[in-house]
Amino acid sequence: MQDASFPVATPQNPRSLERYIWLSIVTAIATVAIKAVAAWLTNSVGLWSDAMESTVNLVAALVALWALRLAAKPADFNHDFGHGKAEYMSAAVEGSLIFVAAAVIIWGAVARLFSPAPLEQLGLGLALSMLATVLNLGTGLVLLRAGRRYRSITLEADGRHLLTDVWTSVGVLVAIGLVALTHWQILDPVIALVVGANILLTGYRLVRRSVVGLLDAALPEEEIAIVSAVLAEVCDDPGVEITELKTRESGRQRFVYATLSVPGSWTVKRSHDVADDVENAVSSALPDTTTFVHIEPAAD
Repeated sequence: MQDASFPVATPQNPRSLERYIWLSIVTAIATVAIKAVAAWLTNSVGLWSDAMESTVNLVAALVALWALRLAAKPADFNHDFGHGKAEYMSAAVEGSLIFVAAAVIIWGAVARLFSPAPLEQLGLGLALSMLATVLNLGTGLVLLRAGRRYRSITLEADGRHLLTDVWTSVGVLVAIGLVALTHWQILDPVIALVVGANILLTGYRLVRRSVVGLLDAALPEEEIAIVSAVLAEVCDDPGVEITELKTRESGRQRFVYATLSVPGSWTVKRSHDVADDVENAVSSALPDTTTFVHIEPAAD
């Protein structure tokens, strides 16, 4: 049956992924508080913008928690294929929230361009912002790694959002540092504008990926190759032919639809056994996969 050379992933219960989201929520609460204090001390529009994005992080993490819990629900009477697409909804909401944060940041930066204001207590403000940045960096990397490992677009989106926040903070820290050295107050709103533009790009990418998922995109090429290899091994009888193969993904769930042509003289039981072998082999190679096999009799 299945060759040992096929890569086998470890299935993961979506509810067990909630611990990563709780880590994100705790981090968001801490960074919002830290950045708000830093912004209040310095009167920096850049730091206020940074704190605003962290507030969005908190809301996005709560949405992600809801999405993971919904995606964990099994199929029911009116959701025959489960609730996996809830994760795409989470990514779309998070991308939309990023757009809102970017708009607020850009608005505040433009206002500060026309009404410059001196910055205060830059040393303490920079130290606090750096602490929040380190927290976001660590949590973002953990979420991104978990999202890729467990194929969770919710975790991956939240991780990317936090890493975007890190770049935001780095840009703001550089700008505030330059203001402290050069006393060029205009650098504060200018860097906020640049950060806002970068956040818009990240939001676009998240929304685009969620839309592609909602449109039932096929599995990645490397996963289709695994499915094809498994089918070729299981269906090694000269009389069995794979005539059609379709795939789609729904969050962490995978769906494979295969049509097999078998000799017309085969009994129903023999054909059914081959179909079972195909379903079991695909599930072993790619966990969280539901396989549908259609048997067609070959023309004599």
